[in-house]
Amino acid sequence: MPQSYVKRILNARIYDLVVETPVDEASQLSERLGNQVLLKREDLQPVFSFKLRGAYNKMLCLSEEQLQKGVVAASAGNHAQGLAMASKKMGVKATIVMPSTTPQIKVNAVRARGARVVLHGETYDEASDYAQKLVKEKGMTYVHPFDDPDVIAGQGTIAMEILRQVSGPLDAVFIPVGGGGLCAGMAAYIKYVRPEVKIIAVEPDDAACLAAALEKGRRVRLKHVGIFADGTAVAQIGKETFRVLKDTVDEVVTVNADEISAAIKDIFDDTRSICEPSGALGVAGLKKYVEQHGIQGQSLLAVDSGANINFDRLRYISERTEIGERREAVLAVTIPEQPGSFKAFCTALSKRNITEFNYRMGDPDKAHIFVGVQVSGDEDREQLVADLVTKGYPLQDMTDNEMAKLHIRHMVGGRAPEAVDELVYRFQFPERPGALMNFLNQLGGRWNISMFHYRNHGAAYGRVLAGMQVPAGEKKLVNQFLDDLGYVWAEETDNPAYTFFLS
Repeated sequence: MPQSYVKRILNARIYDLVVETPVDEASQLSERLGNQVLLKREDLQPVFSFKLRGAYNKMLCLSEEQLQKGVVAASAGNHAQGLAMASKKMGVKATIVMPSTTPQIKVNAVRARGARVVLHGETYDEASDYAQKLVKEKGMTYVHPFDDPDVIAGQGTIAMEILRQVSGPLDAVFIPVGGGGLCAGMAAYIKYVRPEVKIIAVEPDDAACLAAALEKGRRVRLKHVGIFADGTAVAQIGKETFRVLKDTVDEVVTVNADEISAAIKDIFDDTRSICEPSGALGVAGLKKYVEQHGIQGQSLLAVDSGANINFDRLRYISERTEIGERREAVLAVTIPEQPGSFKAFCTALSKRNITEFNYRMGDPDKAHIFVGVQVSGDEDREQLVADLVTKGYPLQDMTDNEMAKLHIRHMVGGRAPEAVDELVYRFQFPERPGALMNFLNQLGGRWNISMFHYRNHGAAYGRVLAGMQVPAGEKKLVNQFLDDLGYVWAEETDNPAYTFFLS
């Protein structure tokens, strides 16, 4: 099976538009991990993403009749820009259907490259359905973002370049996976030419459609998909890509938002380039793989797949970087409510730096503080916790408590004794005009909102923490209300971050 893709890849005539990107050594990361870490810099493509390769290769494979009728795609991101640029180069009319929720910066980028943009629906699926309608009505050719042999072969040219550029040892290649087009093309080529090189697929842990498919032995559709790494937020691996990947991938590594954020900083430190979350998946997976397997002295390469990031997302990423690198402990600590107690606590930290401190008086005898402390890793964090407990400080380690990191750190000190019968829910809604008002309209006057925290992180959905006063016996009604609303939600009334600081 890989043979057919090797021929397609070798025949790809894309280099009059596509750039052969360099392989750079990440010297700081290499020294820290004790391995040679290499980066394949696809962020340096003209559209700042590898997607140009597959889109252009597909266009070159179309007949003259197909080109005359034009091409269409549904995309809110990098594929749209790649297809727009390829179409402009070939003088072909391109229509990109984008959800109406697409950030204006991406809409403008596609239009600037000459494509016609149609805003339709609020989700990718709605945009995709409309694109298929245009195919039927106008005879346009649909260019799939990943599940197409010519697109897969275009992405596979990255592997051809890597094996030419890295003449020495190469132990493993770490490749981001969304729908699987990039990984399938690269894996088919590498496993045919140098089968000893390990292929490690890397996915966000909240969009791990390949891992789920490999576990079941068949393609499955995820019920919910997180979109922090929006470029790889795919609910189901492609049919053709899975056919290739199930026989060529050695291992799948999943990473969380904190680990991705830390990888973005690592890439910046070595290259001064800011990649998008999906672009940093390879590095995040590489770091986790090294830690899990205790690898030393190997040559490891990660694909930096793209740099199309909205600037306002950097605030969220910078907040999560130190935690993702395990260099910050987030603790809820009880200290005496008396003069000098904070100084004594700082002394107990043994010269560790405090990165954050939140407190508001709420008890005459005890002070509950939310504190961030700089540590060197998990072992140092565990030692810190043990030291503080030994010194008599009651505490809870909240470094892995998502609600504490997203919401409570901004709300410490908001106790409300009058908020009786309070239940707490964490949920997310699509980041679009009217989404919050929709929630409030649906809620009506049924239950009083006793607490509400929302912060825009430049993502496609909003994260909310809400408290509602719910009389005994009505909890099932609230849960049904949230189910009917259709938002992803979870009850957090028993979360220690809430009970410690706000209840």
